Amino acid sequence: MAASVWLHNHATNLARAARSMAASPLGSLMTISVIAITLALPAGLYGALENAQKQVAGWEGKPQISLYLTTDGAAQDANPLLQQIRALPGVAEVTYISPEQGLKDFQAVSGFREALNVLDENPLPAVIKVRPGVTAENPQASRQLFEQLQTLPGVETAQMDLAWVQRLHSLLELGKRIAWVLSGLLGMAILLVIGNTIRLAILNRRDEIEIIKLIGGSDAFIRRPFLYTGLLQGLLGGILAWLLLIVAIALLAGPAQKLAELYGSGPLLGYPSIVTGVALALIGAVLGWLGSRLAVARHLRDIKPR
Repeated sequence: MAASVWLHNHATNLARAARSMAASPLGSLMTISVIAITLALPAGLYGALENAQKQVAGWEGKPQISLYLTTDGAAQDANPLLQQIRALPGVAEVTYISPEQGLKDFQAVSGFREALNVLDENPLPAVIKVRPGVTAENPQASRQLFEQLQTLPGVETAQMDLAWVQRLHSLLELGKRIAWVLSGLLGMAILLVIGNTIRLAILNRRDEIEIIKLIGGSDAFIRRPFLYTGLLQGLLGGILAWLLLIVAIALLAGPAQKLAELYGSGPLLGYPSIVTGVALALIGAVLGWLGSRLAVARHLRDIKPR
């Protein structure tokens, strides 16, 4: 019996909050829109960073380790070394360049074909190019793989553009930090927006609240409709944020696809999933409830029966 009464009271207050929002559609829509935009900005940044991390693995700019072999070994001696490198964890691709192929490539790009033809022997060593896999695309893992490769037998020297890897990793970390800071700031903005909306609602119903207190109404009874108003506004704001992200990605899909084709990568933008929509709705609802609760707790104390 008590549970049914409790459910009936909450359902009644929820319906009352919905009617209150419907009675002022313009103001409610503005509040919900502000919440939606505020939630969509960090969510969009998170999505962009996630897609960037996925696509980095397929770009030609990914780190590459060059192993220069000793010149006293025969070409066929490189096969066991190639098999050994391919078996290492964190290695995605291994390419062998023979001294003859290396000399041809150098002649093609250097413009010194005639001068190189007078050499008695080929001065270039065999080279093995190693591309780290996804698990080795952070500075520490790449450094460990590099140190492991340069100690292999038959490798004279090794080179790797580790600075590029560190710059990429730092940029991604900076993006994540910016997303966290932006999320915190915009979350505070949602609390302020909801709090100001509830404050105005309390002031508009001040006389009603005073009468309820005069006849013995508790603060919890008075507070409940305002809490549901904030929760509904946050919930609808989260859903609208998800829809805004879908529209924004649809508008950017054409240019993003052209850019992806130029880099030879997969789609740069992905539509937010239903899970993302549910998460945004829940986050909006929690922030809406918290903002309204703070506002009610602050202003309800100031209203006393005359």
